[in-house]
Amino acid sequence: MPTTVSADGTVLGYTRAGSGPALVLVDGAMCYRGSTPNDAIANELADRFTVYTYDRRGRGESGDTQPYDVEREVEDVAAIVKEAGGEAGLFGISSGAALALEAAHRGIPVNRVAVYEPPFVVDGSRKPLGPEYAATLDNALKNGKPGEAVRLFMRVGVGLPAPMVAMMGLMPAWPKLKRVAHTLPYDTAIMDGHQAGRPLPEGRWSGLTAPSLVVDGGKSPKWMRAGCEALAKNLPGATYRTLPGQTHLVKAGVLAPVLAEFFTPR
Repeated sequence: MPTTVSADGTVLGYTRAGSGPALVLVDGAMCYRGSTPNDAIANELADRFTVYTYDRRGRGESGDTQPYDVEREVEDVAAIVKEAGGEAGLFGISSGAALALEAAHRGIPVNRVAVYEPPFVVDGSRKPLGPEYAATLDNALKNGKPGEAVRLFMRVGVGLPAPMVAMMGLMPAWPKLKRVAHTLPYDTAIMDGHQAGRPLPEGRWSGLTAPSLVVDGGKSPKWMRAGCEALAKNLPGATYRTLPGQTHLVKAGVLAPVLAEFFTPR
């Protein structure tokens, strides 16, 4: 597998597939190549684009230079875009959508940006995540309890039912989740406090000047769709699309045609 090096010396594993205009895909929390929705999305798009997927730092084949800072992850995106030729389309899913927005806002050379359901909490339609969530997550990891951190993320962060979270410890994927539990605070930092039930600050991503697309699923929770609608209004000239019948676990075959249409050069 090819690798590249980020600005702070961190080695990043990535995959290149297909041919055509360059498109970089950014994963959400706990996902990395081989265990991510972006793998399936990349397969759907590789006949029209040169698609780059990569392991975010601390996951898969990528390093994890400390101390962590969101700026380091922005530099990671820049390193992959450089490998893609110096400019690319950028797509992010879930908390990876927030990272994609931040990278574009901070001036990474992208020609278009699309996001699927960044988990912003902008109103009272679900319990907000306050500082105590991040503190509890950190304490679990500092005390050597990655499983506890994953359960907290799934139950409180994602909002899965308690019985479902309890059953996760019996699933084959559980050891893999625990191995990347230490990266959960990274995604909390990337969300930048935008899960606290308050409106998004006006002009928060004013540095993003490329055309943008915000997508959500018609069967996703009310709070998540409210966050996506608010984001679309926050981004000047953004297009907002809802995919009927889809949830946060979006089907690649449904999302990919929308992305292909948006990222195809005009």
